[in-house]
Amino acid sequence: MKQPFVVILCRQSAVAALAFSLSLPLGRAQEASPTNSAASATVSLTLDALVAEALEKNPELKFYEAEIAAAKGGRKTAGAWANPELSGGVGQKRVTGGGLSAEGVAWSASIVQPFEWPGRIGLRKAIANRDIELATLGYERFKLALTARVRTLGYGLFAAQEKAAASGEVAERFKALREVLVQRDPAGLTPLLETRVIEATELNAQRKASEATLAAQSALLELNQLRGVATETRLSVGKAQLAFRRVENVESLVARARTNSYEVRLRAVELAQQGFRVDLAKNERYPAISVGPALSEEKVGGDREQIIGVSVSLPLPLWNRNTGIIDAAKARQTQAETSFYVTQREAERLATQAALTYEAKLRDMTKWRPDSVQHFKEAAELADRHYRLGAVPIATFVELQKQYLEAVEGLLDTKREALEAAAQIELLTGLTPPLASTATEEKK
Repeated sequence: MKQPFVVILCRQSAVAALAFSLSLPLGRAQEASPTNSAASATVSLTLDALVAEALEKNPELKFYEAEIAAAKGGRKTAGAWANPELSGGVGQKRVTGGGLSAEGVAWSASIVQPFEWPGRIGLRKAIANRDIELATLGYERFKLALTARVRTLGYGLFAAQEKAAASGEVAERFKALREVLVQRDPAGLTPLLETRVIEATELNAQRKASEATLAAQSALLELNQLRGVATETRLSVGKAQLAFRRVENVESLVARARTNSYEVRLRAVELAQQGFRVDLAKNERYPAISVGPALSEEKVGGDREQIIGVSVSLPLPLWNRNTGIIDAAKARQTQAETSFYVTQREAERLATQAALTYEAKLRDMTKWRPDSVQHFKEAAELADRHYRLGAVPIATFVELQKQYLEAVEGLLDTKREALEAAAQIELLTGLTPPLASTATEEKK
C-alpha cells in the first residue's frame, strides 16, 4: 500500500505546485525586473478614484473630442459662401473697310459671385449641426460606457482578489491537514480514502485560486488600458460596499428607454439628418446663379470703346435633374427609419432584461445576512479544528469548506451581476445608476 500511496502523493504535489505557480500574482515577475521599478509598487485605489482617473487619462477620449472638433469645422464650411470667380481675356483686334485697316487691343474682365438657391445653405447647416449632435452624443455615450466598464472591472478585480484569498486559505487548510495525515501513515481503507478526498479537494481549491488570480490579472490589464497607464502597473482595489436600491417599475424603464437610450437618440438624429439630406437633394435640382460686374474695352486706331455691364450665368437643368441623388437620399431615409424602429425595439428589450436581472439579483442579495460570509468562514475554521480532534466527520468538514468558498463566490458574483445590470439601465434610460459605492478605510 505504501508505494502506490507515495506515487499518488508525488503526482498530487506536482499538480498542486503547478497550480500554486499559476496563482502567483502578475506583479511578482515585474517585481524581479530591475528595468521597471516604478511599476513594481502596488497602487491602491477606490472604485470612484478608478473612474475619475479613467475619465481623465483614457486615450480614446481624444478621438471623440477630435470628432466633435471635426464636426464643428464642417459646420463652418457648410455656412460659408462660395468664393467669387474672376474671368477675363485679352486679344488683338483688327478692323478693315474701304481699303483701310486698323489694329488694336481688346480685353474683357468680369467677377461674379455664385449665389446658392434659397434654403440650400440653411439645409447644409442643419445637416452639419446634426453631425455635431451625433459627435457629442457619441462622446457622452463613450464616457458613460467607460464609467460603467471601469466600475465593473474594478469591482471584478476586487472580487477576484477576495476569491483568490478565500480559495488560497482553504487550499492551505487542506494542505496542512494532508501533511498531518501523511505523517500518521494511516492504515486501513477509511483513512486512506479520507486522505484522497482531502487531496482532491485541495487541488480543486488550488484550481479555483488560480482561476481567480487569472481573472484578476485579466481585469487588471484591461483596467490599465482604460486608465491609460502601463500594462504592468500593479493595482489593488480598496474594499467597497455597494449599496443597491430599488428602481422604477419595468414599464417606466421601458418608456424611458424608447427616448433616452443613447442608441435610440443617435438613430433619431440620423433620421432627422437624412430628412434634411432629402430636402437638400431636391433643392439641388435648381442651379446656382452667378452674378457680378463685367468690363470690356476695345481700342482700334484712334477709336476706343468700353462696355460696362452685369454678367449673369447659370447652368440649364436639361439633362440632369438630380433624380438619382434624390432617389438615393429617399432610400437612405427609409433605412434610417427602419434602423430607428429596430433600435427602439432593441432598447425596450434590453431595458426589460436589465430591469428583470437587476430585480432578481436584488432579491437574492436581500436573502443574505450582512455577516453571512463571516459566519461561513468561522464555521469552516471550526470544522477544521474539530475534524483534527475527531469530533467532526470528513463529509461535514469538506462540505463546510466548499460552502464557504461558494458563499464567497455567490455573494461577489451576485453583486457584480447586479452592478452590470445597473450600468445597463443607466446606459439605456439615462437615469442615475441605482447604487452608491462607499469605500472603507481598509485597503487591500
